[in-house]
Amino acid sequence: MTDVTTSGTTTGAATGGQMKRTLTLTGVTVNGMALIAPGAFLWTTFQTQAAQVNHGHPTGSDMWTGLLFAFILAMLTAWSYSQLARIYPDAGAGSSYYFAEAAFLDKEKPRHQKYARFAKLTFGWISHLYYWIYPGIMIAFIATLVGYIYTALGGGQLNWGVLSLICVVSSLGIGYIAYRGITGSTLTAIIINVIQIVTLVAMTIIFFIAFRIGHPHAGYVLSNAGGVLIPHNFINLLYQSTIAILLLVGFESITALGAEARNPGKDIQRGVLISLLIQGGFCYLLEYFGANFALGSATISATKGTSSYIAAGNNPAPIGTMVHNAANTMFGGGGTAVSLIVAATVLMALIGTTLACINTGVRVSYAMAKDKELPSILGSLHSRFATPHGGIWVLAALSAIIGIYGVHTVNNLTQITLASNTGTFIVYGMTCLIAVVAFASRHDRHILKHIVLPGAGLLMNFAELCGVVYLALASGGSGATDAIKALAIVGVWIVIGALWVAFNPNKHSAKRVVGDRRDERARLVQTVQS
Repeated sequence: MTDVTTSGTTTGAATGGQMKRTLTLTGVTVNGMALIAPGAFLWTTFQTQAAQVNHGHPTGSDMWTGLLFAFILAMLTAWSYSQLARIYPDAGAGSSYYFAEAAFLDKEKPRHQKYARFAKLTFGWISHLYYWIYPGIMIAFIATLVGYIYTALGGGQLNWGVLSLICVVSSLGIGYIAYRGITGSTLTAIIINVIQIVTLVAMTIIFFIAFRIGHPHAGYVLSNAGGVLIPHNFINLLYQSTIAILLLVGFESITALGAEARNPGKDIQRGVLISLLIQGGFCYLLEYFGANFALGSATISATKGTSSYIAAGNNPAPIGTMVHNAANTMFGGGGTAVSLIVAATVLMALIGTTLACINTGVRVSYAMAKDKELPSILGSLHSRFATPHGGIWVLAALSAIIGIYGVHTVNNLTQITLASNTGTFIVYGMTCLIAVVAFASRHDRHILKHIVLPGAGLLMNFAELCGVVYLALASGGSGATDAIKALAIVGVWIVIGALWVAFNPNKHSAKRVVGDRRDERARLVQTVQS
């Protein structure tokens, strides 16, 4: 097959140059880093990881190795995204939605090309389970953290009404930043990432690693550094990885910025890998080593006979408590002030994460709307800021509603998180599969790069998805109920998608878009051959 890489019109991208190409490699990278946000997720997920048990026994001793396993999985998926971004620099705002269509349109046989629209619709619709629910989850986290800070400053417990108001204000405020343009979002992401990384490294070195070295006999749960780094139980490692993978999502958001990147052919694929390496390979592995290394009776108060992991699992903010206790021991006080500083940086990271996800989600929706696959309101650009402002305000409103629901109870938050994660794993796995399909008939196909690595990513994502669902259902009680409700949300969303495709008033125009693009790519092939 003749390879064709176009650089003109794009699926749902800025046809005619509507979006402004302002992002350098630094710009696309920091926007992806903002969505991964390591400091935020250490604070918000460490409790869940510490509380996880296997037949009544904590699995926390394999927290770091589970994270390492998940990081390898994420790198395999990121590799697939980077390779697709390399051969499809014209993807614009479409990301994997565009990759799925192009992979089939580039096939020589018509029977393969006819799957193009089905593939891109599947990707686009399932992507919304992730991109349109995830910001609402972050809004719920923001409201919860504001409540923690308020209480730590001496206030009482905030009720649901006040937390709901915080959700609305946060969502609209972040939506406004997104509305103003990607340049302002990038500046916000740079500031947040710098503050987060500096705080993260300082916290880990001073209050975790240095504290343990300076207080070697304070009853730590793991006997030495090797206890953190060496697997204890393979099943426990897998259990931990089903949570840890959720900390690493976001690198793929860079591929939705292709229409605003100055050099998408190179910078998008590099940004995907660099963002994950910095945030996951360095920041996350460092901070999780430090937190597990320092976990013990001196940093987490545990009742006699209770594991420190169980104590951390019962603590609503275990990282804050650990920093608080370590600071008090080391400096004779000041623990509350230090933990509040860390909490403030986590709050900033959550804002950055929400902003990055809104930016990504509305751009995928914009791509679909430009192809007549979604309502036109999602495909309109602001005349001054060149942002998909209709989609931004719709998603901001939806995020506020989801946040209000999630902040009400832990069960509500679990349900929407599981639904979002299900969409994430499906899209990640399918993207690995599309990478195999896209390179199957190219002259530059490489067995390791384009079959083995994407194939391994597909299998690992599928295994993680099954693991998440199984663990939720096997837990019984409210956990099983939450999992069933989450799967019901996924099922309802798929049914709504099928109905929309069937009754879309613009479906004939949508089909013509695919046909026109197929003909355009065929003409390009003929031009190259001649």
